[in-house]
Amino acid sequence: MRALQRSPSQPEVICAPGNAGIALDARCFDVAADDVDGLVRLAADEGADLTIVGPEAPLVAGLVDSLEEAGLRAFGPSAAAARLEGSKAWAKDLMRDAGIPTAAHTVFTTYEEAEAQMDCASYPAVLKADGLAAGKGVIIAAEPREARAALRGFFLEERFGEAGSRVVVEEYLDGEELSLLALCDGETAIPMAPAQDFKRIGEGDTGLNTGGMGSYSPVPEFDGSRARDLVREVHQPVVDLLRRRGTPYRGVLYAGLMMTSAGPRVLEFNCRFGDPETQAVLPRLRSDLLELLDSSTRDGGLQGRELEWTPESAVTVVLASRGYPESSSSGDVIEGLEDVDGVEVTHAGTALREGSIVTAGGRVLNITALGPSLEDARECAYRAVEAIRFDGAQYRRDIAAAAAAGAKLTTAFSKGD
Repeated sequence: MRALQRSPSQPEVICAPGNAGIALDARCFDVAADDVDGLVRLAADEGADLTIVGPEAPLVAGLVDSLEEAGLRAFGPSAAAARLEGSKAWAKDLMRDAGIPTAAHTVFTTYEEAEAQMDCASYPAVLKADGLAAGKGVIIAAEPREARAALRGFFLEERFGEAGSRVVVEEYLDGEELSLLALCDGETAIPMAPAQDFKRIGEGDTGLNTGGMGSYSPVPEFDGSRARDLVREVHQPVVDLLRRRGTPYRGVLYAGLMMTSAGPRVLEFNCRFGDPETQAVLPRLRSDLLELLDSSTRDGGLQGRELEWTPESAVTVVLASRGYPESSSSGDVIEGLEDVDGVEVTHAGTALREGSIVTAGGRVLNITALGPSLEDARECAYRAVEAIRFDGAQYRRDIAAAAAAGAKLTTAFSKGD
C-alpha cells in the first residue's frame, strides 16, 4: 500500500478488510477477503479505478473475473490462471508442458495409495498439500516413518482440510532458495528485484515450514541481467503457454526457486505479491508501482519496460505470535511501536482493541530497514525488532546474516539450463 501511495498520481487507497496498521494510512472497510460479492459491491460503490487483489484465496475464487464482469478493472490473474497457486499438481503439469525445470513428483489421492509407496521414496522427501494452505502445507520427511505421519495429517486428520485431499510428493532439492517476482501483462513478463526468504521457523533453517520469517534484497551475485535470464526461462514460458490456452496471465507471478548445482528449479508458483519478500523488494522500487500495475492489466502494456531500483539493501524480519506455526496466540498487547524509527513497520496479524494494538495471530509484524549494505540494514532492522514487545513474540536472529557476512549464493546457471 505504501508503495502505491508513493505514486506521483497521489491515489486515494482504500482497503478491505485491513488491520490496525493499515488503518493508520488508509480507509478500511469491514469486508472479508474471501467475500467476492461484497468486494465487488465495495469497489463499485467507491468508484474504484483499479482493484488490486492481494491474497491468494480470492484470486483462486475468481474475484478478478467477477470484478471484470461488473465492468471494474482489476490487477491479478483470473481464476483459471490462478490455478498455478491453487493446485500444486496442476502447476506441475503446466511446468511439464512448458518445459520449466522443477522437481520430480508423484500425486496421491488416498492415504492407502500414498502410504504403500513411502518405502520406495527417496529421502528426504517433500510432501505438499495440493491446495491452498497459507504457506504451511509443506512437510519435509527425513525417513518413511515421518512421511507416513505427514500423510496421516493430510488424509486422515484433515489438518489442511480440502487442500490436503490430494498430496504431491516430490524429490528434495538441495541448494539455496531464491524468490523472483515478475509483472505480467498477458504477453510479457518483466522481472522485479530478486530476494531470498527464510521459510523455517528456527534459526539455521530448522523446525517447521512457515509462510516466511524474513527476507532480504538484493541477493549477492543476482543482478538485473541474471534476473532477466531467469524470467525468460521460468516466468515467460508460463505467460506464453497460458496465452496460447486462452487464459492470459495478468498480474504478478512469484517463482520460488531452488538454485541447485544443476541449475534453477521451480519449487512453487504464487499468483500474488508474497510476503515477506515483497516487504524487502518494494521499498527498493523507484519506478511508479501504481502505473506499472495499471499497465499490467492491458495486453502488451509492459512491453519494453525496465524497472528502476535504489542501490540500497533491504532486510525484513518477521515477528510471529506464540505457538506459530502450529498454533497461534492472539490478543497480546504490542508495545514499543512508537519507539522505532528509520524502519518500515508492516502490520500483518494485528487488531485494535480498546485503543491498543494487539496481536491477531500468526505472523504479526514485518520490520524492514534500508541501508547502504546488508549489514547496515540488518543492524537497523534488529534494533527496531528488539524495541517491540509482546508476550510470546518469536523471530529469527539470522535473517540475511550469511549474505551480509559475504557468503555467496552459488549455483550452476546459464541461459537455457
